[in-house]
Amino acid sequence: MAGNNCYTIVEYFGGDDGYRCGYCKNEKGNFSHGMWSHTMTVQDYQDLIDRGWRRSGKYVYKPIMNKTCCPQYTIRCHAAKFQPTKSHKKILKKINKYICKGILTKESEPGELMDSVCEVEGPQEPSKGIECAITDIQKEVAEFPAVTNVKLNEADVTPTVSEPPRKEPGSVLDGRTTVTAPKPGIGLDPNRPPCRKAKDLRKERRHQKEQLKNSGVGVSSTLTTSPPTATPTNQTKTLEDFLTETCPDSPSHCLEFRRFLCDSPLEAEYSVDGPEMGYGSFHQQYWLDGQIVAVGVIDILPTCVSSVYLYYHPDFAFLSLGSYSALREIAFTRQLQKSSPKLSHYYMGFYIHSCPKMRYKGQYRPSELLCPETYVWVTIEQCLPHLENSRYARFNPNPDEGDARVLKDVGRALVLHRRTVMPYAVYSRKQKGSRDETDVIEFASLVGQNCAERILLYRA
Repeated sequence: MAGNNCYTIVEYFGGDDGYRCGYCKNEKGNFSHGMWSHTMTVQDYQDLIDRGWRRSGKYVYKPIMNKTCCPQYTIRCHAAKFQPTKSHKKILKKINKYICKGILTKESEPGELMDSVCEVEGPQEPSKGIECAITDIQKEVAEFPAVTNVKLNEADVTPTVSEPPRKEPGSVLDGRTTVTAPKPGIGLDPNRPPCRKAKDLRKERRHQKEQLKNSGVGVSSTLTTSPPTATPTNQTKTLEDFLTETCPDSPSHCLEFRRFLCDSPLEAEYSVDGPEMGYGSFHQQYWLDGQIVAVGVIDILPTCVSSVYLYYHPDFAFLSLGSYSALREIAFTRQLQKSSPKLSHYYMGFYIHSCPKMRYKGQYRPSELLCPETYVWVTIEQCLPHLENSRYARFNPNPDEGDARVLKDVGRALVLHRRTVMPYAVYSRKQKGSRDETDVIEFASLVGQNCAERILLYRA
């Protein structure tokens, strides 16, 4: 990781003043601690986000959870165990249909505020549909297998309406035509099963799944009356299966991704047991038919990929790029974990239960929320009942447990003063009558012992 001469240098601003909330629009209801980062190591930022901090550019902030109008809880998803929901599958199929055949589905997804980005994969011929190119400042490298395209599944096709039965030749009696009942096996193709409602098919498939779970051996012979469909297979597909399905040789559109090292307070670092591209911040770009449609930023840290933000062209909002990019990024995290086992989580920023538009992040499961008092991770299923009762909640079920990483001796916090690194105990002796002790104590308690003993708090 970083060498001994690499430091994180910050200026702490405190958090007394309220300002406008972007979620509930309260003019003075948003409260947070803030600091400006001149430079930061990836390990220090990993430790900070595990204590509720988050960066926006070089500004790093931590909501004052029991005071702010819309408490923001750090949320992370266990990437290796992630399974896409029905809604996620719809988004993937929608984009794949658009890329392959130019088809736009009628259903509209809810508004997305997702601040995530796309996965990175290797280049591929444009004629094959989806392609993904990896580029950094110095060279262009192919890192992962090429992404192929999506084939329309049978489950996506609306069941056809049965044809009206053909009439048998009738006998003419007294000028009237009498229609006789169809003979057995005459009419529709007797080898073809009768048309069934999609609702009934879904019920049956759900019943089959429940029997599979209960028996653990297979589908009961009593459930084999209906013909096999593609849907049961889709239910066992992984995220990568959806992202690597194939398309016709001449797709309607071409979607590609490019990644660039970008300017941020995080110092780029490399490790023998880390990802090939190293740690740090990266721009990721979406190109559709040669036109850039979205740009995102991610931070690759020692134990996670952290989403920073995503912005996209409003004309392409119909592609649900916020959710789609998050799914690709989860797949990217899983790819990185193969070579860096510790890099196992995908951080989605903040979960805001009091803002309905931000609750969608809780659909990426299994996920956990960070307890704002003890900084331990608790499954979101355990957290939601607390958040239904109160905007601010402590998630740790142990009432006697506190902050295990609190700095007990503030004199050990590091200070950068006149280009000299020193413990705060030394600085306070040199600056007799200094009024900044309160700020240093508050800062040290917020960043925790690990960071307080590594981060340099700048004092003029």
